[in-house]
Amino acid sequence: MPLVLDSYRRVLARPGAFAFSSAALVARLPISMVGLGIVLLVEERTGSYGLAGTVSAVFVLAEAAFAVLHGRWVDHFGQARVLPLAISVFGVGLALMMLAVEQDWPRVWTYVFAAVAGAALPQVGASVRTRWSHLLDDPAEKQTAFALEAVLDEVVFVVGPVLVTLLATSWHPVAGLTAALVSGVVGTFAFAAQRRTEPPAGRSAPAAVRPAMPWRLVLTLALVCLTLGALFGAAEVTTVAFAEEQGQRWVAGWLLAAWSLGSLIAGLVTGAIAWRSGPDVRLRWGSAAMALAMAPLMFVDSVPLMAVVLLVGGLAIAPTMIAAMTMVEQGVPAGRLTEGMAILHTGIVAGVAPGASVAGFVVDHSGASAAYAVALVGGLLGALAAQAARPAPSLRT
Repeated sequence: MPLVLDSYRRVLARPGAFAFSSAALVARLPISMVGLGIVLLVEERTGSYGLAGTVSAVFVLAEAAFAVLHGRWVDHFGQARVLPLAISVFGVGLALMMLAVEQDWPRVWTYVFAAVAGAALPQVGASVRTRWSHLLDDPAEKQTAFALEAVLDEVVFVVGPVLVTLLATSWHPVAGLTAALVSGVVGTFAFAAQRRTEPPAGRSAPAAVRPAMPWRLVLTLALVCLTLGALFGAAEVTTVAFAEEQGQRWVAGWLLAAWSLGSLIAGLVTGAIAWRSGPDVRLRWGSAAMALAMAPLMFVDSVPLMAVVLLVGGLAIAPTMIAAMTMVEQGVPAGRLTEGMAILHTGIVAGVAPGASVAGFVVDHSGASAAYAVALVGGLLGALAAQAARPAPSLRT
């Protein structure tokens, strides 16, 4: 274990690295809390998982629609100018959405404010990875840094679901979303304030010399992320429904945390290994493993066993996502790196929306066990799409 952690200590020892990575961790908590928090709030107030999944889908679809623009704006204007403005609009939109649900305003306002919040959610995950790429020159250290951020993503998905579920079920339905709002605003402002490690903005570069995007690589990876996003969205909604069917709604966050814990463990190991296989090979194997992990879920009928199965299944997540991000970092020009990573994030969140909606519909009509089949289908499609992923020639020297 000391040898495993030593590689992480080296990258975090770079000036400013620990500070910006820590701030980004707090800033990313909303990505694991808002979707689940919306499901918990809307289902509590309306009694419908289908409606709850639809509102959550509006949020993530709006996020997907604007993620690439956010990445482009960050590359062009700089992180310090774009991120604080975006998170402020996000906070206002999310607060108004909660008010609309609590005050039983016409349903259209719930959708409008959910869309505003989703559209404004800043791309902190892509931004922090761009900082690492700017800070580090050694490809091995970049691999470690990306693995670190994948691990921190899983910390977010371990802590966030538990926190939002406990707050929403034991205190008040809006408490979890309020915590997500506060963490997002505080973390993003703290991240953006660290100008010393910020990559230079590309405002001075004329449009005529804007580097080309390797679209074949990026769009193939975005398709993989789209299908795996459907897996994530379906599994999240279905796990909440499974916990309620078991008469233990409060354990939903813990079950999702177990899933993320498996990914966290695998991510730690991934970052410490000098891989002989390329990221494209790891992507293909990892996506296949993610699909296979969904197959047993529809046959599980106890909470402890579900926690174990999700924990084991989570082992495939971080290595797969690290491989995809590594392929982008190696193949996308530095001046468009945030945009390229945002495209992958767009694929994930765009997949979450239909996955959550279809799973919510199946839950309402056939129960949680049947709805896990939606996650399985998403995983199988992801495994198929990954077969077409090939690395682009490296643009880094």
